[in-house]
Amino acid sequence: HWTSSNLGYDLLVLFQACTGIDNIAEAITLLELNNWDLVAAINGVIPQENGILPSHFSSEASQTGPYGPHSQSEATAPVPSAPPSSESASASSSSSPPSSSIPAFCPVQPSRHILERQSRMLSFRVEYRQRSTEVVLEDASTVGDIKSILETELQVPVSKMQLKGWKSGDVSDSTILRSLHLPKNNSLYVLTPDIAPSASTSQSSAQQGLSNQNYLLVISHREAQRDYSLNFPASKTIQEVRQPHTCLSPSTSMTLASSGISYPCHHLTVCRRSSPALTVDQTDECTDVHMVSDSEGDDFEDAPEFGVDESEVFGMGSASCQKSPMMPENSENEGDALLHFTAEFSRRYGDCHPVFYIGSLEAASQEAFYGKARDRKLLAIYLHNDESVLGNVFCSQMMCADSIVSYLSQNFITWAWDVTKEANKARLLTMCTRHFGSVVAQTIRTYKTDQFPLLLIVMGKRTSNEVLNVIQGNTTVDELMRRLMGAMEIFTAQQQEDIKDEDEREAREMVKREQDEAYRLSLEADRKKREAQEREEAEQVHQERIRKEQEEEREAIRLSLEQALPPEPKEEGGEPVSKLRIRTPSGEFLERRFLGSCKLQVLFDFIASKGYPSDEFKLLTTFPRRNITQIDPAWSLVEAKLFPQETLFLEAKE
Repeated sequence: HWTSSNLGYDLLVLFQACTGIDNIAEAITLLELNNWDLVAAINGVIPQENGILPSHFSSEASQTGPYGPHSQSEATAPVPSAPPSSESASASSSSSPPSSSIPAFCPVQPSRHILERQSRMLSFRVEYRQRSTEVVLEDASTVGDIKSILETELQVPVSKMQLKGWKSGDVSDSTILRSLHLPKNNSLYVLTPDIAPSASTSQSSAQQGLSNQNYLLVISHREAQRDYSLNFPASKTIQEVRQPHTCLSPSTSMTLASSGISYPCHHLTVCRRSSPALTVDQTDECTDVHMVSDSEGDDFEDAPEFGVDESEVFGMGSASCQKSPMMPENSENEGDALLHFTAEFSRRYGDCHPVFYIGSLEAASQEAFYGKARDRKLLAIYLHNDESVLGNVFCSQMMCADSIVSYLSQNFITWAWDVTKEANKARLLTMCTRHFGSVVAQTIRTYKTDQFPLLLIVMGKRTSNEVLNVIQGNTTVDELMRRLMGAMEIFTAQQQEDIKDEDEREAREMVKREQDEAYRLSLEADRKKREAQEREEAEQVHQERIRKEQEEEREAIRLSLEQALPPEPKEEGGEPVSKLRIRTPSGEFLERRFLGSCKLQVLFDFIASKGYPSDEFKLLTTFPRRNITQIDPAWSLVEAKLFPQETLFLEAKE
């Protein structure tokens, strides 16, 4: 039986040996996230399924299992959930059913192959043209190994494949994944600029992939000299699309996806000819629809521009076919207009779309351009026009592609506006003129309706804002991603310069703030010192004034007492006279004659008149030592035994 401390230590050692994770703190964190379940923790780091495994690893895994050459019962033997104490370990063993081959408290012993491999498994989710592929590789593999696996899965040659989405800088086919310090889960995307959109898949896979998409049929009516743009699901048959009493080739039971027409936009031409054999009435006419080469769609205009509804062409009038406007006309608040735009965009094309900034163009510019240099982003202005034949295709295939949505969300502030209505377009031009100048507004004016939607990439600069790129609707996902990345490269270079300038400016400002703070503290110290000195001088003046007042008061008292003293009697007088000799603290002697009947208070007044008041000094006899000041002042000198003569001395009170 293991103790809880030994159990935790052994689980940690086994987990590090199986996963190749050297960082002890990271290993403990992963074990704690899985409640110290060794099997679950290892499976979380080294997934054995749901991915495209290299052939050598797949074969070894199938032979040895996820933890070496053990049986399935060994690989799934229960492991204690956590080792905080022996009680919890015991409880865990009782709650888990024991395995037939390994006791509940025995750890799963990995094979020597797993212990020696010492590598991590990395998972990659690769996006390519509406397709997502999962690839799982060891971190000892190279970027070229990923491309080799994708070549098999996507049928794309390695030489024509560009693998993008790496967090680091330059990555070549020989780069080892371990050197990139990648997380366990990663997202990449493939660009194939030299391959047409339909060249990478077979016809059958294309039909399966397009079965849930919509086709844009651009129909040119020769006689009326009009062009109509209509949307239909790929599952619709030609019979369901055609109008009644028309002759349509090829077979009318074939769906649009299997008919071989170009996706997402196809050009059809409508003409009229007599076909008496097809109808009873010889005067009836039918329409023969001929399929011609695929059209980019940028040379045709929407049917609503000519006042023709979709229902007028195919006879399928329905109120549900009418689209609500992407943005209300003459909306007072730009934020409310953007909320309506976002809701309508989600209703038409789904919730997977860029996060449109809700607010004015000025607020979006402030958010993108005027924060700290490290927080700035590019501003992507999406301009929508419902009258353009490219609107639905661009929104559904470009703006809703996972790779585009992810890239825009991470690197751009995306702001949108609908220019279908002239009032909204005029309002946009006014905003662009105010924030970006008349050149940008004039540039937008030059684009025709069938060239919309537009995606303007704007970068903020020190003095003015610059439009880096104007992306039109007739583009592909690869081309759109390439142009976004090109704009991002320009922005990143400018951002690095701005960050450097901002850091230098902040460093200068920091030095200046420190100098200002030191100067302020110096002034504050001088001020306090000066105030303390002034207070000290004021206190001295105050004390000196009090001292003078006290001296003046004592002098006045002394003079008044001196004047109030009775005259000194003569020795030969008839009354008895007491002669007193008093020694002061300074050593001087005061001598005076007093009548024997004179009160002690007269003696005290005499001493006070000489500057020794009785409240500050004691009058004492020499022997025996007596304190005369404590005797009743009404006593006479004779009663106080200070007759006929006595020597006294003064002593200051404590």
